[in-house]
Amino acid sequence: MGATTLVTEMCERSPDVLNHFKKLVPNLVRILKNLLMSGYSPEHDVTGISDPFLQVKILRLLRVLGKDDPRATEEMNDILAQNVGNAILYETVLTIMEIKSESGLRVLAVNILGRFLLNPDKNIRYVALNTLLKTVAIDYQAVQRHRTTVVDCLKDPDVSIRKRALELCFALMNKTNIANMTKEILIFLETADPEFKSECASKMYVATERYSPNHEWHLDTMITVLRLAGNFVPDEVVSCMIQLISSHSELQHYGALQLFRAAQHDSTNAQPLLQVAFWTIGEFGDLLLQPADADSAKVEESDVVAVFEAVLPSTLTSLSTKCYAVMALAKLATRFGPTVDRINALVRANQAHIHLELQQRSVEFSRLLDCGDIKYGLLERMPVITHNSLNAAAAPIEESLVEEPSQNAALTSPTTVPTSNIDLLGQLTGLGDPIVTPEANKTSSNNDLFDLMNASSLSQVAGTNPVVNTDLLGGGGLSSISISNPTSSVAVGIGDPFDLLGGLGIAPSPAAPAAVPAAERVLALNSGGIEAHIMVLNGGWAGDIAHLKVEVVNNTPETVRDFAFQAAVTKAFTIELQTPSSSVLEPMSGSSITQNIKITRISNGQPLRMRTRALYTSKGTSHKIQGEVNRFPGLE
Repeated sequence: MGATTLVTEMCERSPDVLNHFKKLVPNLVRILKNLLMSGYSPEHDVTGISDPFLQVKILRLLRVLGKDDPRATEEMNDILAQNVGNAILYETVLTIMEIKSESGLRVLAVNILGRFLLNPDKNIRYVALNTLLKTVAIDYQAVQRHRTTVVDCLKDPDVSIRKRALELCFALMNKTNIANMTKEILIFLETADPEFKSECASKMYVATERYSPNHEWHLDTMITVLRLAGNFVPDEVVSCMIQLISSHSELQHYGALQLFRAAQHDSTNAQPLLQVAFWTIGEFGDLLLQPADADSAKVEESDVVAVFEAVLPSTLTSLSTKCYAVMALAKLATRFGPTVDRINALVRANQAHIHLELQQRSVEFSRLLDCGDIKYGLLERMPVITHNSLNAAAAPIEESLVEEPSQNAALTSPTTVPTSNIDLLGQLTGLGDPIVTPEANKTSSNNDLFDLMNASSLSQVAGTNPVVNTDLLGGGGLSSISISNPTSSVAVGIGDPFDLLGGLGIAPSPAAPAAVPAAERVLALNSGGIEAHIMVLNGGWAGDIAHLKVEVVNNTPETVRDFAFQAAVTKAFTIELQTPSSSVLEPMSGSSITQNIKITRISNGQPLRMRTRALYTSKGTSHKIQGEVNRFPGLE
């Protein structure tokens, strides 16, 4: 057994040794056959199986020797169909799947795993699900035969088994079974733990987008998912739902009606659903008032406004949902008639709100609604939003199995100490500049900065020691783009509360001092309730130097700790992050973190582009979010 282990390790490390031992495959097959056919031996028998440990070791060696070798595979096919014992059967299955075995043998292996799913031992069931998940790519149809058993595992009391079963269910979805599989997953979602709901909502959007029979079914299914997943639905799903409705004209009337009905029954328990509903009602409120068919009741303006009157004043309604609501009400004021006074009252209700953005929206829209006919042009229907697929949601629940190609990158975290020159964005082949993070006297080398990005070095806080920086934002082709929040279709700054109306000739009160034009804020991060905006200070470039400021708020009900903001720029610039104001964000925008950024231009001709990443801890769990900024007003 020791010799077999040694040979296995040597073969895995050296191709020459592997070729040398391939000629011993017949000998190994003969030894394995003797173990199977031998009589009872008290010294080696374990529950009626002769020396199962040696059998497992030989099977592992055969798996290494038979990989990508049809001749060796042919020699071991027969013996692989004759094993018993769970551990040995498992190794047999792995060997069959690793080598280029015939289809009948692969079906046998999958059937063995199917029997494992019926085993009362939860460890064996977990192993079977995990192996089937890896086997789907090899023999999809064989695994499909066990779909019913896999779905039953969603009801297992063990959370690990439910997690693997859910991943396998999504892997088995196709156009033929999407309706049945969706029904089972929705049943599971009704009683699922919160840890499942976020990923399940994302994966359901991907599956329904890919396999749904029509757009109406896609929308109806996702409305149900939003209702069942409640407040755990990611922001990306909300954005994709809005894009779906905007980009398909046949969904606009239908979607507005269905979402309105859903919003009437689900208020604060499903705020992502309310956000999609408010955006749709605001854009297509005029279509909502049209009867869908002769049998359905007509929607009245008062019923629509009543939904906003129930949700907007509630203390349980999140800030983000209130922003969607105010935006929708402003648009409805140009589409509705008899209820305009009620709408105006709702818009004005937050003019003294403690949160600056909501207060500013309320003030600006209130003034805008008093501007006569000009408001109709400013609040007209948005152009069609280009529909993007939610590719990020395709990753498994526990970890991402997708490896992104690594490109050299310029990394930054707070410091003024330059390090080595590195290429930041994939398509830019020159050398970029380093970046570092604000911690004293730490040197990093060959650390994984972003585990999804194959980065080879983590930049540490500024001190006197240099930091070696490599790929910060691997995948160089800008493959990870943050979906901007559709509620921001009307920009909201933080300066003059009437800056939205600058072109309307509305002057501020004569008693007020002359207002300094507010810097336009650009969304840099928006995921999981964390929002970061970047603004250009001092009006733009001063020679080859520009100063920026990033402001981060936490819109979730949980405190965020250990927050760290990081950024990378294109090769024509260098970037330095100064020390942040704090590392803690209070819940529901109770506090903010600000951090100054210095940009140095080293060559002309290229626009400034930035990738952003934030690391933080919430409820004891570490999180990572990423974004991208391609436009900096004042630095063009």
